[in-house]
Amino acid sequence: MGKIIDAMRARFQTRDIPKTARGQFNALMRREKGNTARVAERLGVSRRTVQRYVKGERDVSKTKPEIRDRLRSEVAKDHQPRVTARAQKEAQQRGLTVETRARFGFTSDAGSTDDPRMRRLTEDVPAHLIPDVFEALRNNDEDKLAELLGQGLAEEYFRTPGTDAEALDVEFTDIDYIELDYR
Repeated sequence: MGKIIDAMRARFQTRDIPKTARGQFNALMRREKGNTARVAERLGVSRRTVQRYVKGERDVSKTKPEIRDRLRSEVAKDHQPRVTARAQKEAQQRGLTVETRARFGFTSDAGSTDDPRMRRLTEDVPAHLIPDVFEALRNNDEDKLAELLGQGLAEEYFRTPGTDAEALDVEFTDIDYIELDYR
């Protein structure tokens, strides 16, 4: 996973997903209540392949890397849904704070640019972005998370209402570290 997803999972979930491919496969089978057709659809393989994994005729840990990546991603989507929902509810009530050291660059409507540079920021995420942040976490979408958190940091730190800075387009890249917590 990416740095943002790892930071969010470390803060808002109580257990990691299973580490082995076999454990991940078994977790997905449990989640789908043993339905090999649904598991096959989620993994993008044939139902017969899933049946071979179940019977032990084929080792899931020796499958193609892209299938193992998809397996990890699919298991992470469903991992601890109640814990994640509780974290989202609490973040909505208390607020969400991001502390990061990352590269920020921006452009404005006036055409001026600032070369990206490393900055250390601690800012609150605007409340209207929190549901989208948790949705991106559920979808394991690192790019969307970076976009949303960059937008939130831009609103809180870079943009000043009533000035040219109000329309800044901020890039949030090269994350050195990131931590998220409740306000």
